[in-house]
This record gives sequence, structure tokens and C-alpha cells, in this order.
Amino acid sequence: MTEPLPERPGDFDALLTYVRDARGFDFTGYKKPSLARRIDKRLQARRAPGYDEYRALLEQDPDEFVELFNTILINVTSFFRDEFAWDYLREVVVPRLLVARDDEQLRLWSTGCATGEEAFSLSIVLAEALGVDDFKRRVKIYATDVDDDALRFGRHATYSPKQIKPVPEELREKYFAREDHSFAFRGDLRRAVIFGRHDLIQDPPISRIDLLVSRNTLMYFTPEVQSRVLANFHFALREDGYLFLGKSEALTAKTNLFKPVDLKRRVFAKVPQRAERKAFARDERATLLTPPVEAVVRDAGLDVVSVAFIAIDREGNLALANLQARMQFGLSQRDLGRPIQDLEISFRPVELRSRIEQAYMERHPVSLRDVAWRAAEETRYLDVQVSPLNSGTGELVGAGITFTDVTRYRRLQIALQEARRDAETAGEELQATVEELETTNEELQATNEELETTNEELQATNEELETMNEELESTNEELETMNDELHQRSMELNNTNDFLEAILASLPAAIVVDRALRVQAWNAGARELWGLTAEETVGQHFMNLDIGLPVDKLHAPLRGVLGDHGSRDIVRLDATNRRGRAVTTRVELAPLQADGSTDGVILMMETEDAQ
Repeated sequence: MTEPLPERPGDFDALLTYVRDARGFDFTGYKKPSLARRIDKRLQARRAPGYDEYRALLEQDPDEFVELFNTILINVTSFFRDEFAWDYLREVVVPRLLVARDDEQLRLWSTGCATGEEAFSLSIVLAEALGVDDFKRRVKIYATDVDDDALRFGRHATYSPKQIKPVPEELREKYFAREDHSFAFRGDLRRAVIFGRHDLIQDPPISRIDLLVSRNTLMYFTPEVQSRVLANFHFALREDGYLFLGKSEALTAKTNLFKPVDLKRRVFAKVPQRAERKAFARDERATLLTPPVEAVVRDAGLDVVSVAFIAIDREGNLALANLQARMQFGLSQRDLGRPIQDLEISFRPVELRSRIEQAYMERHPVSLRDVAWRAAEETRYLDVQVSPLNSGTGELVGAGITFTDVTRYRRLQIALQEARRDAETAGEELQATVEELETTNEELQATNEELETTNEELQATNEELETMNEELESTNEELETMNDELHQRSMELNNTNDFLEAILASLPAAIVVDRALRVQAWNAGARELWGLTAEETVGQHFMNLDIGLPVDKLHAPLRGVLGDHGSRDIVRLDATNRRGRAVTTRVELAPLQADGSTDGVILMMETEDAQ
């Protein structure tokens, strides 16, 4: 199970909508727990108590958008991240691509590229496989992200020694040039990498891609958004193209658009989708032919419809299933043409054969409402409509069946019914009970939004852990920067303390007291004159010291110096030094001032003569 949202007052969804409308960043498809954690970090930094207050802050301070995006868009990446997976890409996938493409151009796409380490890792692998000259002639690498600051960093292609550390020494010398305290990627190869802003959720995909690298990007999105993005990836890849994902991402339970090449290393191959469809029926006297262009448009149009749809021909065979139906009910192209009774969909989620016959007999649609369907440990509700299909001549050629997912509305209806029952029961109770009920309803609604199927729970947990790991890496880098600053400040403070101690030590005999007359400093001259060490005196009340000096006679002068307009004072006293000799001591009292106020008194003592 994923984590609950941080307990913050305000409308979280309204904040996301405002960010989307104001700056064009649509985070509504991101997983809410991890997204809320990142936003909560900015709320803490700006001391905003809730989401509504933070939205008002964004309206007043547009510069805060930059800090917010830098916090949400975790740019944790490195060269050759997960080395064993890159070894497989270098030794298996790239050689296959080179054989398949012969002398053609190679097009690669690195999505969520952050600061470009992944795109330049691809450059190194391809340059090693092709040679530098062929690489410059044949290879185009598209590096995309939604973070403009990260893209600017990637275009400069200059990295610190720490960032370049994962690159083997021989490749580092071959592909990077040292510039002062950093390393720059080779300029002649850099031109093959094209950096650009691209939103996987909103923007259309780049086409004719041979290798698509999207590592630890899908894990930030909800399952619904992941399905849409994967469909775009399928469109972007050429028929024999490859998809390279991160170690915490898997496709086996999400789509039939890709098949695993090496599941452990997260390399997948595109599954070509055939455009052929079996005709609904053939009359002995005439055959209905559909122009190829219209057929392609029809199939493409059906695939983008969000409602699952299948068609059964008059002989009872599956003639058509759009993309939503294939994903929802586990159908594939191989199932087209099979008898409906041989498929699970004929009896689950609802028995279809009798309804199809009923539609044929009555010649009008048969509708079923709120059909409960147990899918992956979760109960969903569907509206099913079975409609007879007629040819242009009015002849019955088959049946079309739509499955409309009404789970959300059903749950809302159930929640509304429960709320009404609770309201009727609590009608005579106090207002406090009503408020408690509203809180409970909100918690139930939030819990419903976070439920995921059992098949995806383990995957979601892995993705969440990887996200948190990247957040910790990002936080660790911030802490290292703060630690360096703190170390610098500590050195400056130590130098200042050493300087002040040197000044104090240069005085003949000096004592520093605060406004409460407690000893703050006691130099070597004071120790030599009165016989007490700093360890014995610092922190003690000056008036309680037994040092051979009549300290009670200094109380009034001390208070005078500590006054609002205190000035220096000089007092001469008869005293006895540490050797027991009587001496006349000249005591000069000077105010210890900081920022215009007197924080203490410096007492400087000298003996004028001896008895």
C-alpha cells in the first residue's frame, strides 16, 4: 500500500490545478503520496500551514515556482546507472540494432534525462560500437525533460569530478576534456545530443525511435497515466525497437504492447499491433469491402476511445476489440476470430451469450447496470450494453458490446447512500458529531482514491522506495553543501576566537565580566597576579572571588560602567598579590560594547608600586 498524504489543511488538488494553469506543469498524473511529500518540503521551508496558504504565496511570489519545481522534479541520475543493465545494453541490444539498421540512421530517445548523464552514456556506448566518425554521421539522441534548469545544465555538458566518477578511466580520457576543476563532454560528439523540453503526459511522442530509454520515470506516475505513456512509447518505437526501463519498473502486469527481452535488466521489445480485423459476416451474394484508409482510421479511432468495445460476428466469433478492451480484459490480436464461448469474456464479468441472443431477437440494445466485476483483488462496476449491428441493407451482421467503467460513480453513490443514512441517524446529535462524520467521510474518500490492485502493490512499493532513495540522495547533497558552509563558518569563528584570545593574552592582567558580573575571561596576567586559574574563575561571580583584591570596592564602579551611558573608569586599590606582598593596583574599567549596547566590562589591572 502507498503512504497516506501528509496531514495538511487545504485543497491539494486545487493547488495542482493552479500550478498547471499558471505555469503549464501538470502534476495531476503523478502519484499523490510522493508528490505531496515533495510539496510539503516547500511548505515547511516557507512556513506555510496549508495548501491554500501556499497557493496564495505562489500568487504573491512568482519566484517560488522555481524552488517548487526544483523540489518536485528530482534530478537524481548518474553515468551508467545500474552498471549490469548498461553492460547488457552494450553487449546485446546495441549489436542487434546495428545489424538490423545496417547503414541507416539511428534515433534514440532519453526521457526524463535530468542533467544529461544518461544521454551522454548512450553517446559513449554508440560511439564505442560505431566509431566516432560513424557515430557523428548516423546517430541522433533526443534528451527530454520538463525541468528547464536541468536541460540548461545538460546542454553545457560540464560535470564535476564526483559526477564523472562512474565513467571508467579509459572512457573518461577519451570522451571528456578537463576544464579547471570540471570535465566537459567532447564538443564534436555533443552535437548529436538534442536537448528539449517534453512533457510525457501532455506532449505527443517523438516518432521512429530505435531505442527508447526511460529509467525511473514511469514510477512517479499513477497506473492510469503509466498506461497512456506506454501507449505513446509504443507509437514512438519502430516495429523492432527496444524500451529500456529503470530497475524498479516492470511491464508484465500493465500492458501487452511490449514483451520482455531481459526482465531482470528491464529491457523490452515492441509488440507489433496488426491492423487486420475479421469481417463481421459475408453474404453469399455480396461481400462488404471497406476501403483500407477508412479501415485504418476506424481502428485507430476505436483504439483511442476510453470505453472498452468488442464486436461479435453472426457466427459468434470475436471480430474486433479496441485497445481499452484488450488492456482491460487481457485480450490480444490472437483472440480475434476465436469463438466467443472459448474466451473468458463470454462469462466474466457477465454472461454474454444469452444477452447477445436477446439483442438479436428483440432487435434493440440490451443494457445491464452496475455489473460487479472482481479484477485483481478489486471489485469494479461496469455498465454493459449489447447492441445488434446491422449492415447498410438492414441485415443483422453481429453484435457490438460496450463496457463502461462506472466504479467511481458507483462508489460515490454508495458513499452518498451511507452519508445519508449516517445523516438520518445523527440528525438529533450535537454539531460536534456532525463535524466528526464529515471528517470520517473525507477520510473514506481519500482512502478510496489510494486503493490499488494486489498485483500492483509490490511494484508500487518498489517504485516508492526508489523515489525515496532519490529524494534522500538529493537531501544528502543539500546537507553536504550546508556542512561545507558550517565548516567554513566554524573555521572563521575559531580564527576570531584565537585572535581575541591573543589580544586578551597581550594585556598585563585582564578580566572580562558580563552584565551579571560573572567572569567570562581570565588571562595569564590575572593568574600571575592573583594566583587563580581560568578554570577556577570563569563562570563564577566576580564579587565572590577571594583574590587579595577588595572586589567589593569595585561594585559601584562596575555598575557605573554598565549604565546606559557607561564610560571608562579608573580605580586605585590597595591589594595583596599571590605572593602575599602588598601592592597598589591600578584598575581600569572599560565597557564591552556590541551593537551600541554594553554587554559587560573589561578590567585591566597593573601594580604601581610594592610595599
